[in-house]
Amino acid sequence: MFPSRIHEQFPAPGYRGAQEQALDDIQAAFEKGADIVLVQAPTGSGKSLLARAIAGCARANREADGEEVYDAYYTTPQVSQLDDVEDDDLLEDLCIVRGKNNYNCILPGQTDTPVSRAKCVRETGFDCDVKHRCPYFTDRATAADSRIAAMTLAYFMQTASSDLFGKRDVVVIDEAHGLGKWAEMYGTISLSPSTIPFWDQLDVPNISSLQEAVRFCERLYTISGRRLDELSTKEVLNGRETAEREQIYRIRGDISWLTADFESQDAGTEWVVNQPDDHGTISIKPLNPERYLKHTIWDRGNKFALLSATILNKDAFCHKMGLSPSDVAMVKVPHTFPVENRPLYDVTQGKMTMQHRDETLPKIARVVAQVMKKHSDTKGLIHCHSYAIQEQLADMLTKIGVGERIRQHGKENRDAELVNWKALDGNDVFLSVKMEEALDLSGDLARWQVICKAPYLNTGDSAVSARLEDGRWNWYYRNALETVIQACGRIIRTPDDYGATYLADSSLLDVFENAEHDMPPWFEAQVERISKPNLPRIAPEQ
Repeated sequence: MFPSRIHEQFPAPGYRGAQEQALDDIQAAFEKGADIVLVQAPTGSGKSLLARAIAGCARANREADGEEVYDAYYTTPQVSQLDDVEDDDLLEDLCIVRGKNNYNCILPGQTDTPVSRAKCVRETGFDCDVKHRCPYFTDRATAADSRIAAMTLAYFMQTASSDLFGKRDVVVIDEAHGLGKWAEMYGTISLSPSTIPFWDQLDVPNISSLQEAVRFCERLYTISGRRLDELSTKEVLNGRETAEREQIYRIRGDISWLTADFESQDAGTEWVVNQPDDHGTISIKPLNPERYLKHTIWDRGNKFALLSATILNKDAFCHKMGLSPSDVAMVKVPHTFPVENRPLYDVTQGKMTMQHRDETLPKIARVVAQVMKKHSDTKGLIHCHSYAIQEQLADMLTKIGVGERIRQHGKENRDAELVNWKALDGNDVFLSVKMEEALDLSGDLARWQVICKAPYLNTGDSAVSARLEDGRWNWYYRNALETVIQACGRIIRTPDDYGATYLADSSLLDVFENAEHDMPPWFEAQVERISKPNLPRIAPEQ
């Protein structure tokens, strides 16, 4: 890596905000010998441009001697972030490749079939005469040969053993605060009807220990092997059989991880087993999933830059990633957006925990209606946290008489409904679920938002519960703070942008108090200015 190139590799014609100083600090961190640099950069600081400059410092092929690796990866957990990269003219030299499901076959009569279900996957020995024009294989080959290959984190981790996407000189991970969650997802083994195609044929036991779970997995591995043998005798697989084969390969890989780890004397992984219903779906989660990052992330590059607005605590982040803090440098980029343009308003109505929700949510619905009236000529976003809250809130707002402004989405039409709402002019309000991250609502796309519930992790989750039993409450509050900070950045994207965030759940104030020591100075400035707004009256309850 050549950190001295970082400014010449910056793709924009000029700097804005704190970008120039950020590049100086990142360069200095690498030149002092850091292999991994964390960059805490607030929303709107141009993280993608910083990422491109860092990636451009990678050794080129012509500069590599012998076995030295070269070139760079850019990866992000967020699909929408990759879409933004694709649409940005300043980042046109990032070569993007996506998973097979994102491409359709180009064979006649197959153009509605994703490549993951195409003839080349279904038929043994099929020789596709248009493979050289296949959009997936074309993008894959182009990215493999490119200076900067860009992909989602999921695809990056899946290609850890790929000959095409081997080790490179530099790896840049944008929105890196989600890396721990992805490691846990990667390490979690889910045994259910959606992951086991022959689930109905199994005699699923009542699992009460890790040992029992491992024994069941060993039996499942044997059964799945017999099914693979059956499928291998067929020259042509239909769509269902192709999907079944992929599921079996995936679950056998997961089981291999678990059984090898369980049998190893020095693996050191702590597992928790969750089976909410007797003889039902089984989830086996690693409490320390960082070991899975070595093969999928840390072995993939010489130097790493991890960027996010919400890498809040260096030591805690390093521990979660399986890194030594002494080997990692951290660069903190200041927020250059005026604090008065991003106000927080206290409209708390009580707690939104399950035991208090029936009492609190109707009050929140009324205050949302008041906020809607205050912002009668602009669009707004409501962070509902769950589909249950979204549905109840939509019904309550309709009864109050403001239903004509409400738009919402389901699990299957999230992206489509979001695109439709963003395209609308006027004052429509979008009731969203789990859209606190990677959503750009600049300018008049949204001038205000309401956070309905403190985004605590589910304490009913076995992994969360185990960590809290171990006293890791700082982790619990810090995780919630990360999500709140991400949410607050959805509607203010440039220095001259502005938007108000209303806090409706009183537990949000508890998050600020309990995670105060992890709060970035620029967000602390927002919290210190929290005030109660003057809201217009609405018709009294009937």
